[in-house]
Amino acid sequence: MRGEVLPRLERLGLYLYAADHGVTAEGISLYPKEVTRQMVANFEAGGAAVNVLARAHDVVVNVVDAGVGEGTKNFAREAAMSEAECAAQIEAGREDARQAIRKFDMVGVGEMGIGNTTSAAALLAALCGRSGAEVAGRGTGLDASGVKHKADVIDAALELHQLQGKSAFEVLRSVGGFEIARMSGMLMEAGKLRLPVMLDGFITGSAALVAMKMEPQAREVMFFSHRSAERGHGAMLEELDGDPILELGMRLGEGSGAVLGMHMVRCAMKMYSEMASFEDAQVSRSE
Repeated sequence: MRGEVLPRLERLGLYLYAADHGVTAEGISLYPKEVTRQMVANFEAGGAAVNVLARAHDVVVNVVDAGVGEGTKNFAREAAMSEAECAAQIEAGREDARQAIRKFDMVGVGEMGIGNTTSAAALLAALCGRSGAEVAGRGTGLDASGVKHKADVIDAALELHQLQGKSAFEVLRSVGGFEIARMSGMLMEAGKLRLPVMLDGFITGSAALVAMKMEPQAREVMFFSHRSAERGHGAMLEELDGDPILELGMRLGEGSGAVLGMHMVRCAMKMYSEMASFEDAQVSRSE
């Protein structure tokens, strides 16, 4: 990706995108959307799980407010975004990538947004021809009846918007989120710039799907940190032809998996560039 024989992988950054989702009005989450703002404050104060992991692995955390408070419209009733809003978020994400390549050797993407597993699941269903029951998961802790309701909301939204055969941009603006649109822009521009990107879990995977559909070269710079416990992530990885680095049953989000994934890649690059060969170490071979 970087075109270097011994690439440096020391400067690691995490872009943590946050936004609110109007679809929370449908009761698809155990938590109110105010939690998004509260968690963003925790990220900025350095007290979240991802901050702890980032400090342990020398990763710089960049919190990006893509629409906290404002939020998208309720996609169960109308399109989540206008064309102009969606395009603006994609362009903002492209600018994030242009800034990132000046500062980092590799970046991770993570997210925060109450309701965003519903949006990500709707994107997967619409882009890959799946039903709500196949893609809807527990999110922040729904029980079986809550998951069924979430799946029903997704199915109804897909019926409302009639997205079969529509472009990835149209699908994104209909059922996506502001943070997902901005991550999509970041990934598309990273593909052009040859900037390696470590994806976190299910929500970042939905942005990757959109980016790959819109600009296939984006897929060439993607790494997949882990297979989330969220239902639908396995199917998403199959669509992306993604091979996850870790299998730990993680479901936290925030970019926690992306930080661990970047650490593993950095370890691999250090082995590649610093480990002695048998010849260097004068290891005897049998005659």
